[in-house]
Formats: sequence, C-alpha cells, structure tokens
Amino acid sequence: MGVPVLGCTCHVCHSDDPRDRRTRVAALIEGPDGHRILIDTPPELRLQLLSAGADAVDAVLYTHDHADHVHGIDDLRAISQRNGALPLYGPADTLERISHRFDYIFDPAVVAPKGTSKPDLERRPLEAGREVEIAGMSVLPIALSHGAMTVYGYRFGAFAYVTDAKTVSDEALAALRGVRILVLNALFDRPHPTHLSIAEAVDVARAVEAEQTFLTHLTHKFSHAELSARLPEGVAPAHDGLRVTF
Repeated sequence: MGVPVLGCTCHVCHSDDPRDRRTRVAALIEGPDGHRILIDTPPELRLQLLSAGADAVDAVLYTHDHADHVHGIDDLRAISQRNGALPLYGPADTLERISHRFDYIFDPAVVAPKGTSKPDLERRPLEAGREVEIAGMSVLPIALSHGAMTVYGYRFGAFAYVTDAKTVSDEALAALRGVRILVLNALFDRPHPTHLSIAEAVDVARAVEAEQTFLTHLTHKFSHAELSARLPEGVAPAHDGLRVTF
C-alpha cells in the first residue's frame, strides 16, 4: 500500500526519516551505454522517474500483473510519444492479462481521437530460464512462486531482482547464485501466504550468498532504522532512491 498508509497513525507512517516514505516497488537498470530497463510500472511511476532524473526508458520488464506493479502503465505514454513504440517484456500470461485490463492501450480497434493519445506499447513474452538481450543487456528471467501465481525475477549478470516471491525453488536458487547484489522482497515477521517473511528472506539471502542483499516490498511494520539494526551483516533494507553499481 506504500508508506505512509492512508489513515494510519503508527510511528513509521509519521516518521521524519525520509527512508520511511515508500512508494510501490520498481527498479531502473541502466547499462554502460546509457540504455535503461524499467522493472514494473507502479502507481507512482511518474514521480519515481522524475525523482530518478530518467525521462526515457528503452524497455519494461514486468514481474507480474498485480495492481501495485502495473497501474502506472499510462505514465509510459509520454515516453512512447517521444521515442516510439516501447517494448514490454514478461510472463506471457501477465502480458495477456495486462492487455485485457488496459484494452484501450492494446486493442488496435481503439483509436485515440484526434488531439489525444494513448501509450504505444508492444508485448514481447519471455520464457523463464532462457537468457535474452534487451536494450543491450543480458537478462535472465527466473520463475518464482507468488502463492498460486508464478512471477518472474530477473538477473542482470552480477545483479538480481526478486519481488513478490513466496518460495524460491532449488532451480531458482541455482539461477541466482553468483550474483553480487540481490534485491529480495520481505513483508512481515509472521508468515504470509504469498510473500517471503523477513526471516524467510534472510534464509534465501544466505542460500544465494550474494555479497549484499537489499530487502524491498517492505511495509510500515518496521522503520528503516529498526529493521537495519536487526538484520544480519550483508542484508539491509532498501529505500526509495537507493542506487547501487554492479
């Protein structure tokens, strides 16, 4: 839901620490040639891209189609208006559901009236375990369980991004091992039916053995400082605006 949560009076939602203000999760990967890949289009996408100083992206990767990861899709309109059709990659069923939910974008029979516009987006399904080149970068899609749903994580050489996973299979662990930096979702202390708990995420981080793991998809149950103090060495909470080099 993002932090602060609407109507909440907890100490985290009223914190003065800017790291406790959380928009819905996304990531921007920039290659050595300046090309950019965006992971997910959350509701705050326009504000996130402005904050990052990114006025263009070359491709979008979707992890899955839940609202907090998708519903900023119309903010891609300004990018595609300037740069032409923007490719969207992800699981085939995710892209199919997105096309039905936002049929005004993807249905060729829906023509924007003169003087208006709509995003110009092209769907390109990916297969888990098959490495592809996107915007000049090697990308490995990794299938993960999000309860009854399959989501994709992505590996870019020494960096991997995993969100909304409940379990990480042995096959997925094998695909993640060797990364230096891992971004991994963690929700509550208690178990959750579709997300890793904080303890479960720490166990996955230890199994992957990355040099540094950043926890994302965090809630208002813990402040950034509180969570930082209790996590083991090599594991830390992520925060909005965090930049890493790999």
